[in-house]
Amino acid sequence: MKTTGLILSSLVLLGAAANLQSQEWLDRLPTSLLPVNAPSERVSGMPGALRIEQSSCNSLPTEGVRRRIVNTAVQEWAFFGFGVQDQTVERERGGWRRGRGIGPDLLTDDLNQRSDEDLLPIALSVGGYWSATPDGRWMLERQNETWQGEWGYRSDWRDFWSAAFISWVMCESGLGQKDQFERSIAHHDYIDQAIRARDGEAPNAAYVAYNPGEAPLLVGDMLCRASRPEYADIEARRPHLDEGARTHCDIVVKLDEEAGEILAIGGNVSDSVRLKRLPGAVGSSGNFEPLPYNGRRIFAHLKLRVDEPIETNALDNSPTMLAASCVLPIGMQIAAAGVPVPSNVSC
Repeated sequence: MKTTGLILSSLVLLGAAANLQSQEWLDRLPTSLLPVNAPSERVSGMPGALRIEQSSCNSLPTEGVRRRIVNTAVQEWAFFGFGVQDQTVERERGGWRRGRGIGPDLLTDDLNQRSDEDLLPIALSVGGYWSATPDGRWMLERQNETWQGEWGYRSDWRDFWSAAFISWVMCESGLGQKDQFERSIAHHDYIDQAIRARDGEAPNAAYVAYNPGEAPLLVGDMLCRASRPEYADIEARRPHLDEGARTHCDIVVKLDEEAGEILAIGGNVSDSVRLKRLPGAVGSSGNFEPLPYNGRRIFAHLKLRVDEPIETNALDNSPTMLAASCVLPIGMQIAAAGVPVPSNVSC
């Protein structure tokens, strides 16, 4: 593949290939290979006095936005250590059965056993995610107060940052206008925007809401669930638009109808950016749709209103995964977590 050759040859020229062979995670790619600016570049200072320096977002043509969204999310997953949460199996005693991340920041779920060197990149990245939301400065001030406490870097996150992660991905992928995507610290804000788009009230919104199975599911779409309250479908949400709700959305990066799996990436999943393996099947409508899992269910399919072809295995073809497939320790450990790496790459 021409893209693969360009990535690998550029890595060699940059002197990065030798370093990659000895480590167990993947640094973010240079912007010459993947035009995505690191979220950490949007903030300055150290935890406890972290400041937002940039809050603006990209406004790019909609052409290619699906692939930009996938590639951006995949790179963050790699940076956080390729953690996998398997929701295709039943819940086990003591928590969810999940593959542990292989990066240094995810060697343990116990913050007290992580080094400051490992925790700093995480803090800067999450600060960058928050910078893409209107309430980001306030959220960062709250977290700074927590970092100034007894546990310093090792303090838990004071607030959920999963919606900020989604907001930053959309911000970096070119959906920079508010009427395109309602960036927020809460998922329900952009879910409600997508529901209004379905009702003809948000004509410029990039996403439109459907019930699972109601419309074809594509890579770059999002799947959302709710827990407080627990909605069965978007009709149940309609009477509560603009009201707070405990919700979470993940970005679909791969569809595998044969295996009955949907792979999706989300933020603040066990304090990390993780890939979820969700069960799926072809429903009565003929569309591949998510199934209920472990007492949970997807209530909303946010469909990207962009008519462009994209392969169902866009995850495999992302620049990050093509680079990772040529790094033996990483490739082996991703495969061990149950996520195949590209096998047709000439390194």
